Amino acid sequence: MRAALAVVRLTPDIDHNLISIRNMIRIAAQRGANLVLFGEAVLTGLINRDDPVADLPLGVRLPGAVTEEVARTARKQQIVAGLGLLERDGGRLYDSAALFDSRGELLLRYRRVTPGWHGPHADRQIYGSGEAPAAVNTTLGRIALLLCGDLFSETALAVRDMNVDWLLLPYVRCSDDPSYDQQRWQGEEEPHYARRVGEIGVTTLMVSYLADSRICRGMCGECAGGAYGGAAVISGDGSIQARKAVGAEGLLIFDLPEEH
Repeated sequence: MRAALAVVRLTPDIDHNLISIRNMIRIAAQRGANLVLFGEAVLTGLINRDDPVADLPLGVRLPGAVTEEVARTARKQQIVAGLGLLERDGGRLYDSAALFDSRGELLLRYRRVTPGWHGPHADRQIYGSGEAPAAVNTTLGRIALLLCGDLFSETALAVRDMNVDWLLLPYVRCSDDPSYDQQRWQGEEEPHYARRVGEIGVTTLMVSYLADSRICRGMCGECAGGAYGGAAVISGDGSIQARKAVGAEGLLIFDLPEEH
């Protein structure tokens, strides 16, 4: 399987972000990828502020008109596509991830279990959560989805017993330091992800997005450094197989073994 981890640079305009996502899907397919994965809340960024009046309009239906654009592009390009998004379901908002197959069908919807995407005082009747990991059989193998901080929770340990081939992890990290760089990522944060993947024992594909402080506010506060992107493929033993440097837009292409 050839995977493409897509690091896009977000703007405050969801239509512009959707165009970037669709363009990345096309490029990934042109480069022979069978799967393309985007970061957490990649349509808007995590710009929610625990104010339902402002936050609920950030959510999209799943499935719905916006995600159908992603599904249509996946279908046209004959590629499996996964992305994170803020999902609105009735009067509730979720930090969700979706996986579409190469026919554009919604294979899997996952709702983040851990509450780190919103503040501790957010109304839990509005800011919802999932209950457990989810996995699905695909033409590429059995795939599970988690989101960001779920990786470090008890939720992630359940993946060990789900007999999956690949774990997809849309996430986002931001910094209050504009000088944040690859050396700091590899020295300070990447080892925690690698160690945790080793505990779970499943090859993990993880990708974030790039954005300035307008799109990296949310629970991070006013992040002077913004969201710094990055992507990696980590094997089930915790070793880094490939990485895309923080601060770099574009695709990380990696060939995963057919037999896993």
